[in-house]
Amino acid sequence: MMNAYDRMYLDKARIAMGCMLDSAVNQMRLDIDKYFELFIASGIAKRFENGDVSIIAGKSGREIFCDVMICTSGLETPIVWERMEDKSQEYWAGWALVYYQWIKNIPFAEIVKYISLSEIVKMYYPYHEMDIRQFVDKMDEIYTIRQAETKLKERRIKLEMSQSDLAAASGVPLRTIQQYEQRQKDINKAAIVTVSKLARALYCSAEDLMENRDS
Repeated sequence: MMNAYDRMYLDKARIAMGCMLDSAVNQMRLDIDKYFELFIASGIAKRFENGDVSIIAGKSGREIFCDVMICTSGLETPIVWERMEDKSQEYWAGWALVYYQWIKNIPFAEIVKYISLSEIVKMYYPYHEMDIRQFVDKMDEIYTIRQAETKLKERRIKLEMSQSDLAAASGVPLRTIQQYEQRQKDINKAAIVTVSKLARALYCSAEDLMENRDS
């Protein structure tokens, strides 16, 4: 498998991403998953993952953060940055994510479709003390499991319903349905009323939507 771009830029890219996410969360108080959606929507994520040197080596993480905000909201308000004393968990998440994206050459949008940034932050313990290859192995494990179709998705597709159709028919939020289908949330732990609503909309029993515990 080819890496996403030349290794000589990898360290700078990891630092830039770490600083960007640390700035977004710990200085600008933004939700990390919502900010990363802006990063992807801005088009800058695509340039980053393709190794655009003007981004991964030519800008600091804070500069990239500002570019994202300008692209997505038009905000150009000068920001007074505080000094970053220690590397945060969000910094590590960005630093580790870039390595995973680089070595696997998978788009950021595809990665976070199955593994959110907030989940990666929670992997700080214990993975920040381990070899980065162990983090890669864990990401691969989660990614592979979540790519497999859930019973919810199989039933929805069988009835030729889109996720939006199911959300409208069941009253369950679209994002929640996406999280169940991508295994970002465990449908086995969902509220009974939520599963019942989905089951009624899909003309099946709640048990038909439950996942095997070893899946």
